[in-house]
Amino acid sequence: MSIPLKSIALVFASFVAPAIVSPGIAHSDTQVDPQTALKMLNSQQQQFQKGVVQVTDNVFTAVGFHGANTSMIVGKDGVIIIDTLKGPQSAKEAFEALRVHSDKPVKAIIYTHSHGDHIGGASAFVGEEMPDIYGTENFGSAEGTTKAAGPVKQKRNVRQFGRKLSPMESTNRGVAPALTADHDGGNGFVPPTIQVPDDGLKTTIAGIKLEMHVAPGETDDAMFIWLPEGKVLFSGDNFYSSFPNLYAIRGTAYRDVRSWSESVAKMAEFRPSHLVPGHTMPILDAEAAVTALTDYSRAIRSVYDQTVRGINAGKGPDQIAHEVKLPADLRDEPYLIEFYGSVPHATRAIYSGLLGWFDGNPTTLNPLEPKIKAQKIAELAGGTQQLSQQMQAALDKQDYQWALELSDHMKWLDGADRPLARKVKIAALRGLAAQEYNAPNRNYYLSYANELESGELSEIWF
Repeated sequence: MSIPLKSIALVFASFVAPAIVSPGIAHSDTQVDPQTALKMLNSQQQQFQKGVVQVTDNVFTAVGFHGANTSMIVGKDGVIIIDTLKGPQSAKEAFEALRVHSDKPVKAIIYTHSHGDHIGGASAFVGEEMPDIYGTENFGSAEGTTKAAGPVKQKRNVRQFGRKLSPMESTNRGVAPALTADHDGGNGFVPPTIQVPDDGLKTTIAGIKLEMHVAPGETDDAMFIWLPEGKVLFSGDNFYSSFPNLYAIRGTAYRDVRSWSESVAKMAEFRPSHLVPGHTMPILDAEAAVTALTDYSRAIRSVYDQTVRGINAGKGPDQIAHEVKLPADLRDEPYLIEFYGSVPHATRAIYSGLLGWFDGNPTTLNPLEPKIKAQKIAELAGGTQQLSQQMQAALDKQDYQWALELSDHMKWLDGADRPLARKVKIAALRGLAAQEYNAPNRNYYLSYANELESGELSEIWF
């Protein structure tokens, strides 16, 4: 099954400009009226329509077989595989689709980085002879020190990707389909056998000249692959058609945003005729590919520079998150719409990555514990009952974020109607989700609401 070029071109012409809802209701740039949010997310699904895209005469990319892409380069006496999906089942299905174009043996597998959705299905591509497998010298460093927080990260991962949402609630994951075969994730991983040094590697495999360039960005162990003869560039997850996930709400170590921008700028210097991202459809036009990379690098750097200016002006992360915007000429580009990454999330991550948690305001050095603060908020409202009324009124006005914040105060108060507070929080989360076209935000709101409703969450997390 091959995807026609016409359908790929339509992807880039099918987006609708966001219609932001009333500022009194919305608390995020990715909040729009529910009908528009759903229309935008449905449009984005064209970016991972399942099938094989023929990039050049000898390069083929399988899209939509899992969350990420896997590609096959056909050489004289064998093929080269770029990334291997999450597990053997999805990798096997993708490889069968790719095999329509060549049955030559696999001579090499190249990992663009060590995220599980790019490395877990390698065994499906291994034949009678073990191919060479390439990764960077620091391959495996994608998660950094956050491995210690593995248990809570796993819970947050499930929410971010909406893994437990019902079919009625599911849309997609921003750069991937909602439903993927995850039961065998990682079961087919085969470790790298050849390390790519920091200064890169130029080599010939199966008669194909290619270059591997180390390029930290979404991960510290990322690299991109360049085919000089076909002018094809495989970007890994440093580029895909969405504003990049400079911070993942599942929880990640700081991703060096400035390095990410520089790595994408380096890709643009190659002026590729064909750009194959780690997720979403390849871009098969030279001008479009170079423009996309240039814009992407500029957008990332702009968010970084604006955040740094805010920091040095003495502003805190909350204020900066509401002030930083993409440059006006980039906001409507389809590859920079915030389907996956979020500008406000990015600014907070940059702030924390550069300065840590303290915002410089002595008021926040030792803030009141939540229970005491809730009591004082209730006193300001005229008592617990009045605070409860304010919470309900916020929900009725569809001021969902304020309703959420008041419900969190209510949970700490003796004599409060905690069941009502829980119901309000569930309704507010679903209200925000309906207005949200950022897929991780939407999935997280809905997943958390479901956990609250089922009683799965402890009182701490209420």
